Formats: sequence, structure tokens, C-alpha cells
Amino acid sequence: SLSGVVYNYSAEGVERAEAGWEQCISIPLVQPDMLGLLQCWDQLLEEFSAGEAWLPHRYEEQEHNCYTFALAFVNSVLSAQGKREMSKSEFTEKFVIPQTKKASRYITLHQELAAHEFYIVPLPEPPNQC
Repeated sequence: SLSGVVYNYSAEGVERAEAGWEQCISIPLVQPDMLGLLQCWDQLLEEFSAGEAWLPHRYEEQEHNCYTFALAFVNSVLSAQGKREMSKSEFTEKFVIPQTKKASRYITLHQELAAHEFYIVPLPEPPNQC
């Protein structure tokens, strides 16, 4: 959600967490020019997650899982906009693989720097220019 709450579907049903997902990869799905959609994103997500499809007893590790939940939500938004829905493989290729490749390169670089005793420090904040 926009407020930083992570929706996760598991054998416990849909769970919402504000912490514990700091090591996850965030995949941007909404284009910057779609401000209207961003403003109602949390409401759409909350309404979608209340659907019967996401009750705990319907969870199935291979075929009806958290990935299914995420893709179904994205497709519900696309459908409401009159756009074509995506298949699992299309969603994976367009959104998931590019982000995981970036993360992998970053992790490898970080490990190499740490292994050779380089220190990584945050850049100083730029001065306020008012």
C-alpha cells in the first residue's frame, strides 16, 4: 500500500504488516502520470483483499498463493481501467525479473565492496535551496 503496509496472502489469509518486510524488493506498478489511481490504491487493495478468494482455507502453496494474490490484484486494476490483463509469465518477465536482476547486481556489488574492506556510508544531505 502507499502507506507502507504490506499485504500478504498465506495459509493464515490476508495479513497486513507495517514491519518485517524491510529486506523485500519493491516493484513500482503505477506510472507517475496515474495520480488518480495512486490516490485510491489503498482502498482498492483493501476491498480486493476482502474477497472470498483470499480466505485462509483457499490458500494452496503451488497454485493459489501470495504471487497469485499480487497478480490477481494487478489484473483487477487493469481490468477496471479497460486494459488487457497479464498472464503469470508476462507479469514475471515485465516486472519481477528486471527488479530481481537489479537487486542481484546490487547485492553482489555490496558483497564485493565489503569483502575488500571498503566502507559504504550515506551521502551527505544536499543543502536546502529555497
